[in-house]
Amino acid sequence: MNNNETSHSIDSPKESHPPDLSICSFELWIFGRQFPDADDYWDGNWLDVTAKCCGTSSIVHAHGSILHLSELQQWLVECKQVYTTLSGEAHLRCMEPNIDVKIQMKERGACELLVSLTNDHLYEQHSFCFEIDQSYLPKLIENLETVLYSYPLKGETP
Repeated sequence: MNNNETSHSIDSPKESHPPDLSICSFELWIFGRQFPDADDYWDGNWLDVTAKCCGTSSIVHAHGSILHLSELQQWLVECKQVYTTLSGEAHLRCMEPNIDVKIQMKERGACELLVSLTNDHLYEQHSFCFEIDQSYLPKLIENLETVLYSYPLKGETP
């Protein structure tokens, strides 16, 4: 398998169930923890995921243990703040360079959703921009709460 191939195809059986988290054309499936038996903060909170974003003429996937639960927890806090105040931004900042999602509030409840997604950060960059509104946030917040309930943070935050 070369660097441009992935471990499973676009129609992977892993994606046969609805995504665990979605907003507009960004979807995320969670398949479990990378190290399910680890109880410490760093090793115990990495998730095995597939992220997907669809634009008008492209579909990008990223796979692997590329998302830490602490990143989702922080994003949830920011999403709730943005939804409450209808101002600011909620940014999923990931330590791994494969996923980056930002929701920026504009005026009158309008939002801009910016998604950067790649399976090969050394050789590819893919960015998407979507115009949405605050009505997308409650479902995203619900999805994040469900994921964090299903996968509680392990260990003490450093």
